[in-house]
Amino acid sequence: MTGRLTGKRALITAAGQGIGRATAEMFIAEGAEVFATDVDTDLLQGLDCETYQIDVRDDASVQAGVERACPTVLFNCAGFVHHGTVEDANDADWDFGFDLNVKSMFRTMRAALPIMLDAGGGSIINMSSACSSVIAAPNRFIYGTTKAAVIGLTKSVALDYVKRGIRCNAICPGTVESPSWHDRVEALGRELGSKEKALDQFVSRQPMGRVATAAEIAALVTYLASDESAFTTGHPHIIDGGWSGQ
Repeated sequence: MTGRLTGKRALITAAGQGIGRATAEMFIAEGAEVFATDVDTDLLQGLDCETYQIDVRDDASVQAGVERACPTVLFNCAGFVHHGTVEDANDADWDFGFDLNVKSMFRTMRAALPIMLDAGGGSIINMSSACSSVIAAPNRFIYGTTKAAVIGLTKSVALDYVKRGIRCNAICPGTVESPSWHDRVEALGRELGSKEKALDQFVSRQPMGRVATAAEIAALVTYLASDESAFTTGHPHIIDGGWSGQ
């Protein structure tokens, strides 16, 4: 039985949980040969595909991991959400945020592009956020800035390689239920003195009255990885339950 991704070799970073894991599972179901990676390999247990470690903050790890997969699809999912305003930010957090959320994608794309070009084409999907140049969110100064940068680098790569068979798109989710989101709810709950208040704050900004599931985001990633999106490149694809449309 064939699927929408049959014949494609897909490398996913941060595939151990949340959107990354949901995407790995969907890619497998759609027939891709999946290479699921994470800095914590224990999180990759149970995935029915090749799994191994990539530390996206390390050039050598990225180069070796990309060469092992030889991908025609690359999903850059690794990232971190910093809490706070510009007054809360410090140089260390700023540098870490840009290294993990932005420079990691520079590393993986730099390693993957020659492989994709030799293969005759490929699709790159970068994890941005609705909280970026699309819309602001409270206490997301570093995060929103890095995710705006992801949209910029996505557009640049898309334009430079559009005539060479490479497509590059970004996804811009709103709030998504995931282990990292639950951690943020707990942290905000401690700050507000109530987990219920924290949940209400996250959910209230979504006009649909709920947060997204990881599988809903994975479905968009799968579309952008597939040939169904062959005429789509250079765009931030917003999937935020109407948040940025208010």
